[in-house]
Amino acid sequence: MRSPWPRRVQRVSRAELDKDPADVAAMFDGVAKRYDLTNTVLTAGQDRRWRALTREALELRPGQRVLDLAAGTAVSTVELAKSGAYCVAADFSLGMLRAGAGRAVPKVAADALHLPFADGSFDAVTISFGLRNVADTARALGELARVTRPGGRLVVCEFGTPSWTPYRVVYQDVMLRRVLPAIARRVSSNPDAYTYLSESIVDWPPQRRLAEIIAGAGWSRVAWRDLAGGAVALHRAVRPA
Repeated sequence: MRSPWPRRVQRVSRAELDKDPADVAAMFDGVAKRYDLTNTVLTAGQDRRWRALTREALELRPGQRVLDLAAGTAVSTVELAKSGAYCVAADFSLGMLRAGAGRAVPKVAADALHLPFADGSFDAVTISFGLRNVADTARALGELARVTRPGGRLVVCEFGTPSWTPYRVVYQDVMLRRVLPAIARRVSSNPDAYTYLSESIVDWPPQRRLAEIIAGAGWSRVAWRDLAGGAVALHRAVRPA
């Protein structure tokens, strides 16, 4: 049986992204009010499955410490906490954290490039649909490696690039550039933000390239698993001992 986590990483490089942290944080502040609803509508409910698969990929055990970076309203952190692990939600959008104030998990305002945690603080770290929004992808991954103990685990859940050309064309040209903004205008508290979000997905590197960036940031045993035909992917890795 073919493994859903093929290892294909050899070389390393850096994603060149030019995103002002204050602008991105302000954008997420603006969508916070109806962020969870919008995500569920836009993904036809698949966001719940992706959160569960992220938790499973982390292989968490009760009592372990987990950082959920770019946690937004902490709905993903609550899912992780089902494992019995001690889960911390971190995000640089105060609006998002406030929108999730009713969720009973620890919350920390944090910049992905300057995490306010000591070296080796966590047994596992994860970031879902937030890595493409940081100004320096490799540096954020390096920070995640720093705060993870040797042998600890990383899982990145992020949009990907479908490998089948007809699907990729429909997904990028129709779903992202037309359907997503149209739905966002109906359900989002800040529809204009979804124009940026769709563009950031199209510009994001494909799975193999992201795997190379993860490896270059200090992680080993990097592998990925495609979801939704490659429109979403889980990347996992281990902090070397």
